[in-house]
Amino acid sequence: MAVRPRFSIVVPAHNEEQLLGRGLVAIDEAVRTAGATAEVVVAANRCTDRTEAIATEAGATVVIDGHRNIAATRNAGVAASAGEIVVTIDADTVLHPLALVEIDQLARDGRFVGGGSRFVLERRSLGLALTKAVIELSSLASRTGGVVYWCARADFDAIGGFDESKPVGEDLDFAARLRRHGLATGRRFRNVRSPATVSVRKFDLYGDWHLFVELGRTIRHPSRYRATTRGTDTTFLDTYFYDFNA
Repeated sequence: MAVRPRFSIVVPAHNEEQLLGRGLVAIDEAVRTAGATAEVVVAANRCTDRTEAIATEAGATVVIDGHRNIAATRNAGVAASAGEIVVTIDADTVLHPLALVEIDQLARDGRFVGGGSRFVLERRSLGLALTKAVIELSSLASRTGGVVYWCARADFDAIGGFDESKPVGEDLDFAARLRRHGLATGRRFRNVRSPATVSVRKFDLYGDWHLFVELGRTIRHPSRYRATTRGTDTTFLDTYFYDFNA
């Protein structure tokens, strides 16, 4: 009978041949540092490049996924896994070497339902610094976090995983529901202090101030924002997420 791994690390990936390799190397280092049993599942979403081959060569389990819905892709990866603790991280993000050590300690503590992770950006500028500050203030206000999500599989199942009715913001919604579940069961949401390193490739493409440009457009055209969040207008979603790296 196979031993159930301590961690299931799920990586959704759409045409990520450029960055997936470094992410998988970082995950392997974190697993070795933690001295834990782990499985890595790459949910290959509509890939036409070497994403699947890179994942296979690294020893990961590959799940082929055809959704244009990141929540569904994340859930497909988790469904193909069996570990006690579910960890999700994007393909362009680099896990800190001590992250799994910390997650393991927090999970064993019993006072925490799960959480997110602190993060750093892979380069610096004024625009990026202010963007990071806005994200951190938002997390502080909501008492949640993001980037790397972790929780026990039982808690992932209890809240129904990622909400596939959300075309965007499924990660923030997941964090909010996980936090509420924790409050209902006497546990807290806790962010891992070992920071993940987040790619700034979209800032390289669209500019270091583009988050504020998008916020301005949202204020000027609220109906566009509502249509995007409802999934009735997929222009932004396709450009920024589902066809990025096409």
